[in-house]
Amino acid sequence: MAKNKMKTKKSSAKRFSLTGTGKVKYKKMNLRHILTKRSPKRKRNLRHAGILSEDSAPRIRKQQLPYG
Repeated sequence: MAKNKMKTKKSSAKRFSLTGTGKVKYKKMNLRHILTKRSPKRKRNLRHAGILSEDSAPRIRKQQLPYG
């Protein structure tokens, strides 16, 4: 008899991904529209992926992305 599997929250799977070391990676906000008022330095820094803080990461890792 097979046990039930946990379901991945698909909305979270689209927004977050796990790195090789288990950290939670996400795309930074504020880079979609009305970019003329933002400085080039700010837009350049927003291109890189962000790493979720270790306070919030366990919840995402365990409840919403159980299988990575």
